[in-house]
Amino acid sequence: MELGMIGLGRMGANMTERLLRGGHRVVGYDHDPAATARVVASGAVGAASLEELVAALARPRAVWMMVPAGAPVDETIAALRPWLASGDVLIDGGNSHYRDSMRRGRALAQEGLAFVDVGTSGGIWGLSEGYSLMIGGEPEPVQRLTSLFTTLAPAPDRGWGHVGPIGAGHFVKMLHNGIEYGLMQAYAEGFAIMEAKREFDIDLHAVSEIWRHGSVVRSWLLDLVAAALSKNPTLEGVKPWVADSGEGRWTVAEAIDLNVPAPVITLALQARLRSRVEESFADRLLAVLREEFGGHAVRREAS
Repeated sequence: MELGMIGLGRMGANMTERLLRGGHRVVGYDHDPAATARVVASGAVGAASLEELVAALARPRAVWMMVPAGAPVDETIAALRPWLASGDVLIDGGNSHYRDSMRRGRALAQEGLAFVDVGTSGGIWGLSEGYSLMIGGEPEPVQRLTSLFTTLAPAPDRGWGHVGPIGAGHFVKMLHNGIEYGLMQAYAEGFAIMEAKREFDIDLHAVSEIWRHGSVVRSWLLDLVAAALSKNPTLEGVKPWVADSGEGRWTVAEAIDLNVPAPVITLALQARLRSRVEESFADRLLAVLREEFGGHAVRREAS
């Protein structure tokens, strides 16, 4: 099968490489010509514009977008529309909000275009390990694209699936990332407690390796903990500032809308937000309140 791939950053490029290894023809485009040149060196066909990319594909065409969520997806779709025709399918493999995917699917359907939303997990390891694909869309275009999914997945019979109509793929991926927040926070807190127990002088990397085999808390995330600690046991030089992609926020908001309690994911998100507050006004106010009602000492900054 052939595919147009838009967005050739690290993940898009790795996905292109995996598809090429699986025998697919890929036409790639990125606003950065150097990114396009890199996938051409791997065997892809390069396109200098979206018009050129579409023209290089046989109908009905399949075009996969790996661009940042939000306006960039809408802008890419708007730029593609003049060159697409009824029966073509657009795939969004980024981290779009599922409601945006539903809206885009409805709009494209009015023009005879199919839309498939693919929640994609695997990060920088996807090229070698395969990608977990959570697919939303109508049955016909999903079936048409099956050979792409089986090539990108860890194996043809696992790691991918059609989870529901348009929007369902990104909805499931949103929840996937919310769960990831909670798992990561639990590992971080557990290792922090062990690190604080100085009298035992616990080798954290050794513990992570023990837990990787036979333990009920073993996981790929734990494998990554072990890898990180093997390279930097004390995490020297790492600033305690944790970003978030936004999907944890969407998960918490959805939980509230559905009246589903999600305290672990919510607190994990709050912990990430807290990590970015270097000079916390709230903490300074807490210190002053303790001084006001109890006369507790306040640590003052040097003037």
